[in-house]
Amino acid sequence: MWKTIKLGTAAVALAFVILMVGVVGYAIGDTGASSSGTSRQAEQSSQSQGYSILDEIQGILKEDFVAPDAVNPDTLQKGAINGLIQSLGDPHTVYISPEDFAVGIDIISGAFQGIGAQVDQDPATGQIVIVAPFRDSPAEKAGILPGDVLLSVNGESAEGWTVADAVKKIRGPEGTQVTLSVRHSDKSEAQLTIERATIQIPTVFPEEVRGQDGNPVSDLAYLEIQQFTEQTAGDLNKELKRIQDAGYKGLILDLRRNPGGGLDATVDVADMFLDDGVILTQVDRNGHETVYNAKPGHVTDLPVAVLVGPGSASGSEVLAGALRDHGRAKLIGEKTFGKGSVNHIRNLSNGGALYVTIARWRTPNGELIEGVGLQPDVPVALTPEDVQAHRDPQLFAAIDFLQNGAQAQRQ
Repeated sequence: MWKTIKLGTAAVALAFVILMVGVVGYAIGDTGASSSGTSRQAEQSSQSQGYSILDEIQGILKEDFVAPDAVNPDTLQKGAINGLIQSLGDPHTVYISPEDFAVGIDIISGAFQGIGAQVDQDPATGQIVIVAPFRDSPAEKAGILPGDVLLSVNGESAEGWTVADAVKKIRGPEGTQVTLSVRHSDKSEAQLTIERATIQIPTVFPEEVRGQDGNPVSDLAYLEIQQFTEQTAGDLNKELKRIQDAGYKGLILDLRRNPGGGLDATVDVADMFLDDGVILTQVDRNGHETVYNAKPGHVTDLPVAVLVGPGSASGSEVLAGALRDHGRAKLIGEKTFGKGSVNHIRNLSNGGALYVTIARWRTPNGELIEGVGLQPDVPVALTPEDVQAHRDPQLFAAIDFLQNGAQAQRQ
């Protein structure tokens, strides 16, 4: 039996491969697999033949390869494993060595030290991408931006790296430094030296809304959700009660630095804004659909603008898609990351693990998230120059929508 585990909190501090990519549904299990009858025997026969060929090739390399020192059995085995997995074309199905898996267990137990950013692998290019830095983290303070492509770490090229490779290079004890070279979305490059720290996991942040003139916008509320954890729904519920009691006329919900988290927490948040209907549909390998339906919420009339961008991944895409498809919100900003799959952890006999994609998500309207992302209803770019100047045109667009467009829609 699979046991669901919540790994959103492990996403902090560039902690560990799949533990930090923001996938909102993980399961953990043993090495067992089920099959039956003739098909299983045929499969085992085919596998045995494949293993024999691998052994044969390894023997030839050991005897004949021009550089005998390069013929390391462990290296060859790891290369064969990675080649097998990479042939699937899914960057989220990954082999984790025993050493790396032990690091992941440390992360789950609470040893969060790093730069405070989220990474994943772009399925189209294979490049390592910074999904989002966490609020007030060393990464954000140093100038890391959502969507940055990782070029090198401490002068070592990141070309060909897996997410696990990047994590191992970037992680380190609090107080030590690491230098990252990145390419921003505007193609400019930067070399940033960052001091590692112990990262506290953020969830819900309220802020005063200010317009382009710098003056407060007193009738609108702003909340940023940076992770979906077990406490997120409770924290958000308190803030929404405050907003309702104060009589705000609209809400700006910022998901631009939200890489995901727990599926239950994501669904709980969506429930607050919806009366009924589908939140998401999960489709497994056999085409079987699991539908998550909304329960009657208590914030179903307040106009909402959702800020999204390349730092919005997984659970935040599920929430944004549900609110958009039900007409509860407009998406403002840039295209989201496109991480819409469920992975489970299979423990291996050598102490390592295999992270396997087992299902994909669709929005209520049937839109696929994985590898595609969500397009905003109101496209607004946020450039590195905007960030450096503390200027937020996406926020300004949300203010304009809530003060003008949202009212027009209700009339």
